Amino acid sequence: MGSRRKASKGTVQIKTSNDRLQLVFSFGGKRHYLSTGFPDTKANRKLAEVKARQIELDILCNNFDVTLEKYKPQSQQVVFTPSDENKTRASLADLWDSYTEYKRSSLSPSTLAKDYNKIYRCINVHLPVKTLDKAVAIRDWLIANKSPLSAKKILTQFSACCNWAVKSQLIEENPFEDMASDIKVPKGDREETDINPFTVSERDCIIQAFKKNRYYKHYAPLIEFLFITGCRPSEAIALQWKHIANDFTNIRFEQAVVVSQSGLTCKAGLKTQKKRNFPINNRLATLLKSIQPVDLSSETKVFPSPEGKWIDVHNLTRRAWKTVFETLDGVEYRKLYQTRHTFITMALKNGVDVKDVATMVGNSPEIIYRHYAGQSRELFLPEF
Repeated sequence: MGSRRKASKGTVQIKTSNDRLQLVFSFGGKRHYLSTGFPDTKANRKLAEVKARQIELDILCNNFDVTLEKYKPQSQQVVFTPSDENKTRASLADLWDSYTEYKRSSLSPSTLAKDYNKIYRCINVHLPVKTLDKAVAIRDWLIANKSPLSAKKILTQFSACCNWAVKSQLIEENPFEDMASDIKVPKGDREETDINPFTVSERDCIIQAFKKNRYYKHYAPLIEFLFITGCRPSEAIALQWKHIANDFTNIRFEQAVVVSQSGLTCKAGLKTQKKRNFPINNRLATLLKSIQPVDLSSETKVFPSPEGKWIDVHNLTRRAWKTVFETLDGVEYRKLYQTRHTFITMALKNGVDVKDVATMVGNSPEIIYRHYAGQSRELFLPEF
């Protein structure tokens, strides 16, 4: 039986009305009674509790959906009843919402905003069917409409979600199990093998084009920095002057700017490690000294936006990077991330040890050997 006590502000009560679970809460001076459509069972109580926590969190974060559409069960939701015991017609959309709430505390803001929300949109906007009994149709649609890599990633997440649902006694079996393993990703489609570095002349041409561009010359130091350090863009824009040694001998990378649900967020730690040091050579020291403000604090950003905020890499790529490339002749367009591949490739060609390169850019030597070392040298057949 549901509680009859009046809920305090911002809390959601779970009650039973007409043999169906109901969420009761107040918002904006109005009392809301939202039926879940679920009969009062142990499994459905768990779903209702997740939905209640989602509403409470949205109220707390000022993200409450006043239309209530976000909190209503999907139209295709079919709750288990004795006659449905051997069917798996639960809503994938509702399960994904519950799984996301379960994982929320252990995920970074960027993972939630980018990866999990991307799958949320795939389910709710694009998929033609959304119930688990249509798992094969969902797989076939993904294969037909997504790249092999994307389809494999999405099916992997669907399977993880359903494994959690099985353990949580929300469904009886995982219809997506082993589906992802059947998809073979062509070698050229894998993100880590998308290595197409710029030449030295192309690199210098791009840097000069930014310096001369009327609208985007502000970003020229950042572009040069990316080329001569090979760091990830998210690491570069997170740098503050406290991370630059006073004698300009090294840089300490220890945070990154990522996209979260509340916007750009600076978080501690890097993609594959907590922090790393990077040595400063003469060219890098000259660059940093040229942009060092006269009046600065340890928290001052090394590469601020024109408004003094964190730079949005997505906007930088979509506007500045692409626009400047349109002014270049004879330089094939590549993504901004190729600045990193360019640095690694050039370092190897100039004789820097693989282990040292790996240390400087935050990769393992195995990754450098596998994806760069073979491309960084020309094959030579000696006379014999």
